[in-house]
Amino acid sequence: MHYTPSNPLELRQAAQAQRDQFLQADTYETGTAGALMISQYTHLDSGLTASQAVAMLRREAADAETIYQSYVVDAARNLLGTLSLRELILAAPDQPIDAIMVRKVLCVSTATRQEEVARLIREHDLLAVPVLDELGRLVGIVTCDEALDVMVEEATEDFHKGASITNHIGNLKDATIGLMYRKRVLWLVVLVFGNLFSGAGIAAFEDTIAAHIALVFFLPLLVDSGGNAGAQSATLMVRGLATGEVVMRDWMRMLARECGVALALGGTMAVAVASLGVLRGGPEIAVIVASSMLVIVLIGSLIGMSLPFLLSRFKLDPATASGPLVTSIADAVGVLIYFGIASVVLEL
Repeated sequence: MHYTPSNPLELRQAAQAQRDQFLQADTYETGTAGALMISQYTHLDSGLTASQAVAMLRREAADAETIYQSYVVDAARNLLGTLSLRELILAAPDQPIDAIMVRKVLCVSTATRQEEVARLIREHDLLAVPVLDELGRLVGIVTCDEALDVMVEEATEDFHKGASITNHIGNLKDATIGLMYRKRVLWLVVLVFGNLFSGAGIAAFEDTIAAHIALVFFLPLLVDSGGNAGAQSATLMVRGLATGEVVMRDWMRMLARECGVALALGGTMAVAVASLGVLRGGPEIAVIVASSMLVIVLIGSLIGMSLPFLLSRFKLDPATASGPLVTSIADAVGVLIYFGIASVVLEL
């Protein structure tokens, strides 16, 4: 058993000084476990009995963030195992903690990204996860409270990117007009020029539109349906990629499933608008509108599902793919599909 000072204050000061020495050895990059961790954790020396461990824990408890999970270390602060407060209290007083501790400990390094730390804590329902330096020494812990803050921050960032807001704007209530303008203007200007493709598509079919003015009535309905279907697919894929439920190698399987879902959705919506086509322009218009709805919803859904994968492939944030970006692309494609089908059917 290692020697420890008998004075509780002296013990706490020595322990904290030792921890600070490790924490100050490196400057950890923002967004990593090293930057997120705290040093107020409880550790137990290897070789203690349960009663000695309880006494040591009692001395450390005042400065600890949590005492429900303690970490057993050797003289070099190598992590040997972990021990819960419940197991420690229920153990016989003379039982060695080495015999009751859990030796397989889920841990992270100081360089682990904070998103990965939060995912591990969430998936394994941990109160905290220990953080090791490059030499394998215990230097801190990340608690579930810090992990929750990370998840809230990441979710907020994804929501903003999904709405094509370039970055986090902080407290919305206190944001200035200038800040709100700067964060929103870039993508809106980009998408304005992107929507020119929709206008070009309409201009390319001016003669068809002039001859059959009833086609204009269904244009907003069809392109909006494709954009909405695409935005739904993109949102599901962005969330799946963010949580790790979906990875790059799942793309083909997800594509096949999305085709089936989109065909079912498009078919249902096609039946719904076919009657409107008959009323507004007769059977030919009904065929055009129904078939266009089916194809537009299918293509829009596939664009929305595939774009997050494509962005991830090029190391870009897939959250950018949802919302206005997918809608703008789906709108332009929808215009070309609608008037392309109309030209073919009306010329027969």
